[in-house]
Amino acid sequence: MPSGLILGIETSCDETAAAVVERGARTLSSVVASQIATHARYGGVVPELASREHLRAIVPVVRAALAEAHITLADLDAIAVTSGPGLAGALLVGITYAKALAFANNLPLIAVNHLEGHIHAVLLQERESQRQSATHTQTGGAPGLDFETRDRTNPNAESALALVVSGGHTHLFLAQPANAVWTYKLIGRTVDDAAGEAFDKVAKLLGLGYPGGPWIDALAKFGNPHAVPFSFAQIKTKAHLGGKPAPTKAAKTAPIARLDPHFLFSFSGIKTAVLRYVELHGLRDESKARSSRLYPVAPSFSESASESASADSERVGDYQRTTAPRPPQSREEALALCPQPTLDLIASFQHAVIGDLMKKTFAAAESLNVARILITGGVAANSELRARFTAEAARRGLQIAFPTLALSTDNAAMIAAAAWPRLLAQDFAPPDLSAVPSLALS
Repeated sequence: MPSGLILGIETSCDETAAAVVERGARTLSSVVASQIATHARYGGVVPELASREHLRAIVPVVRAALAEAHITLADLDAIAVTSGPGLAGALLVGITYAKALAFANNLPLIAVNHLEGHIHAVLLQERESQRQSATHTQTGGAPGLDFETRDRTNPNAESALALVVSGGHTHLFLAQPANAVWTYKLIGRTVDDAAGEAFDKVAKLLGLGYPGGPWIDALAKFGNPHAVPFSFAQIKTKAHLGGKPAPTKAAKTAPIARLDPHFLFSFSGIKTAVLRYVELHGLRDESKARSSRLYPVAPSFSESASESASADSERVGDYQRTTAPRPPQSREEALALCPQPTLDLIASFQHAVIGDLMKKTFAAAESLNVARILITGGVAANSELRARFTAEAARRGLQIAFPTLALSTDNAAMIAAAAWPRLLAQDFAPPDLSAVPSLALS
């Protein structure tokens, strides 16, 4: 039986992360180098900058993860890496380095789908809680239960409906365990923008910070969620397409035509509705002034590149050397940044998006007759989403689980956790493993 130590590497977007996880159930280390300060001034992720920052961060981040876990590469059983979906250049940095480490140390390499990693972020959190509970209540082998035993003897191994909701993804999966290996069936997804993408774009439109999710969440607390009546129309099958997928970016990675329209999401419409509201109410100048206040100087792309290239690439702390502005924490700070009508707009937008996520998620849970829902991804950190989903699940008598806030956003612990059953099954990546930016999970 292997010791179960897996080094996970995650570089799918704008976080360079490495972690060591034991048997998919115990996190020994988790290091994340954030690029928020780099991309915030542009209001979104710049792929070229992201790739370059990954190149600078990958070596010190992995070294820090191993040091934090108090192990060396010789102690590992495998190396796991995100192979997609994500930004091609960013993925390639992690894959190339992981392949080099695996080859040099004669270790198996495991490719992990980023979406599966997010689902395992919830499962990892649950297993760690179970392990800690067992440690307190038992004196013998409970903390060392292996993955298969834990999942066969625990109700947490039951099938679940997983909502993966982040800046790049809004998917519903039926997740089913079988002999410690999980399988996934796509139930629904967005046909255009992801929910987190809508948060980011609306925040940018209103002159707020990046990423937009924390800003919208923080400011919505001080607004009236019913002030602006946003609504979502039912997505209908396009008769003229003859059952074929619509030519959208989402259609490239999922058979949308074969999915139930009741479980499809679309967030481009509400983003446009916010834009029209801003134009009709003359909020453009207000938004520009707010953006200038938060980011007084916006350097050119070349200036930013020169600044970053001159930094010492051997210390993880260098990647957080500049501080991005933080969201307001009090009503006074919120009103100093946004007038009350803008706060009401923000609250109404967030309330509508979460309402749509809830409507379709719980409808899918009822249709599939599942008793358990997993909510994961960056948007799962949203406080209103957690509160409303939890309350509705309790009303319906359903179990619901979220990852910790740290595991909600991109991290490598979830990648290492998802790799554990693949290690047991000896499901290793081929030598020619490469990035698959539109990789589907099913």
